[in-house]
Amino acid sequence: MKKALQIFLAFLARMTVRRYKPMVIGITGNVGKTSTKEAVFAVVSSTLHTRKSEKNYNNEIGVPLTILGIRSGGRSIGMWVIQCAIACGKLVWTRYPQVLVIEMAVDKPGDMEYLLSIITPTIAVFTSMGEIPVHVENFVSTQAFIKEKMKLAQAVQRKGFVIVNEDVEAWKEIKTRGILVQYGYASDADVKIYTPEYRFSTDEENRKPIGITFKMESKGSLVPFRLDGMFGMASGTYAAAAACAVGVVLEMNLVEIAAALQQYVPLQGRLRLIDGIKGSSILDDTYNASPASMDVALETLYALPAERKVAVLGDMLELGKFTEDAHRAAGKKAASVCNILVTVGERMRFAADEARAHGFIENKNLFLFDTAQDAGRFMVGMIQEKDLVVVKGSQSMRMEFVVKEIMAHPEHAEELLVRQDKKWLQS
Repeated sequence: MKKALQIFLAFLARMTVRRYKPMVIGITGNVGKTSTKEAVFAVVSSTLHTRKSEKNYNNEIGVPLTILGIRSGGRSIGMWVIQCAIACGKLVWTRYPQVLVIEMAVDKPGDMEYLLSIITPTIAVFTSMGEIPVHVENFVSTQAFIKEKMKLAQAVQRKGFVIVNEDVEAWKEIKTRGILVQYGYASDADVKIYTPEYRFSTDEENRKPIGITFKMESKGSLVPFRLDGMFGMASGTYAAAAACAVGVVLEMNLVEIAAALQQYVPLQGRLRLIDGIKGSSILDDTYNASPASMDVALETLYALPAERKVAVLGDMLELGKFTEDAHRAAGKKAASVCNILVTVGERMRFAADEARAHGFIENKNLFLFDTAQDAGRFMVGMIQEKDLVVVKGSQSMRMEFVVKEIMAHPEHAEELLVRQDKKWLQS
């Protein structure tokens, strides 16, 4: 049934693209895809009717759902019949978007090729790539994984654009018939990032971080940008720079792009700052985890001021042969930036071992748990006023349970945290 559904959805998606001929902006990479998608959407939707991928609609089922503008039917055959009927009706007439902003994920060999059999991007955007990519366990090598991603650039036609993070070594080998546009901190980038800084509230007694500010240069113009609610310095600036590059190729000026990005709101579980119990603050980064995004989270914990810093870290999954080294690296990094380390899961015990080697003592400033629920209950008693706590782990670790235990207003969990729908809560 699933295979038949996949084939039918792909057929409907191809027919829809052929019928309405939207501009397609495809986004891939290994770090920051979703943040970049949201930033690109904020910019493009300010001038054009635009649709974006929702939730995790980035695979062989999700991409067609985005193209068709329908919801998943879940496990209900009846609901799938209804959604497919709606999609067929839209083939006759609908106010179809001018632009589709689609996140395109690669989990196994052939994934990108399959997605490209459904849509051809007008603009391809390549985000960051960690040294140890997530999902790499399904490939014979890291290079094979990168080559699968690069197929997106090869699909772009001569009048299209390939927008690449210039600071990522992996993308140096990209080949395309399209026009190459580079963004990043590199001096020769077409869209260059300057001087990122944190912004703080004006309350001198209780100054709180409220976002980041930086400047961007393109075609001789230098314009200040501001992202409120964004605290990942590299992830925030790269997402904004990628969106800026998209805006530039669509002939928007930097002032227009900076104004459009004011509408960008970081998604749940992506380094969002949440008020915690007892006057603490929580950096909620529970959406997912990879070695690169784990490093960003810990760097952010290090950079922001606090009387005591706590890292609650869950396992990173799908790393294959890199699992032990990646978790040890996380433990070493955590030991250098936090006062207290709390680990969740079997793999994070490698991180705990590394923290011990750097002076951490179990049950004093190092605590180990098997589940997020156990760690969350422990944190309620341990947390103190003015603590800054970062919480992160792969989706399956359900680290949002920790945040829910220690957030000041759990009644707002549905709007602030990831995975709060009934299906996830009951799983």
